[in-house]
Amino acid sequence: MLRFDVITIFPNFFESPHSVGVVGRAFSSGIAVCHTHDLRSWTHDRHRTVDDRPFGGGEGMVMKPEPIFAAVESLNLTSKLQRDSKQTVILLSAQGERFTQSVAHDLAQMERIVLICGRYEGVDERVSELLCDRELSVGDYVLSGGELGAAIIIDAVVRLRPGVLGNADSARFESFGHHDASLPLADLDAPRAVHGSGGLLDYPHYTRPVDFRGHTVPEVLTGGDHALIRKWRRQQALRKTERNRPDLLEKAELSAEDMRLLGEELD
Repeated sequence: MLRFDVITIFPNFFESPHSVGVVGRAFSSGIAVCHTHDLRSWTHDRHRTVDDRPFGGGEGMVMKPEPIFAAVESLNLTSKLQRDSKQTVILLSAQGERFTQSVAHDLAQMERIVLICGRYEGVDERVSELLCDRELSVGDYVLSGGELGAAIIIDAVVRLRPGVLGNADSARFESFGHHDASLPLADLDAPRAVHGSGGLLDYPHYTRPVDFRGHTVPEVLTGGDHALIRKWRRQQALRKTERNRPDLLEKAELSAEDMRLLGEELD
């Protein structure tokens, strides 16, 4: 079982995200569990204060280290230096490394993940230095707090655990999925005519009706030639990535076949 512990000043925030969809089913079936902890429970003044003014001046307020340390230490985790590879403490922060599908796969191997939701102008740096294994950011933008980021991470990680998705290959054959570019398209072990994206964006998807308001499904998808479908899908994934996320294409390990597909017209 994968256990999440979320430390936040808004514990009720997580009630809805955890009750619906595949994440809700994962929690209700016992594949994963999430405990939310109100950070204010570890304060000792009548105002239950979790923030204070920053040293050196400046705008905003900074989250205090004392209640965060007390909250994490109450979870009976080992210290940062003694922590094993199956448990991790993460600070949600705009200054963190970018959360990616690769990071999600790493976290899906864990047994326990503690998520600290930052807020206000930031969190006292000693929390990151002395308590956390890593800082994560869900994107190059600033949110009001780490709660949304924590919910995103929980969703992305939980769906990668065995038994959560209806088809185990669903997490493999999608945007940012795994694919060995050295393998010929025809040799890929894949259901029907799909294959992993190799870190690229997914190919376009179509369903019934074939003709919708004069826009028809590409003929290649209805012809029944799985080799041709496989080729078309790979080409479309490459082109969509080139158009929407060229940065991914620059980092991808493309095969000679991929390079040919990028420059080829396909009926």
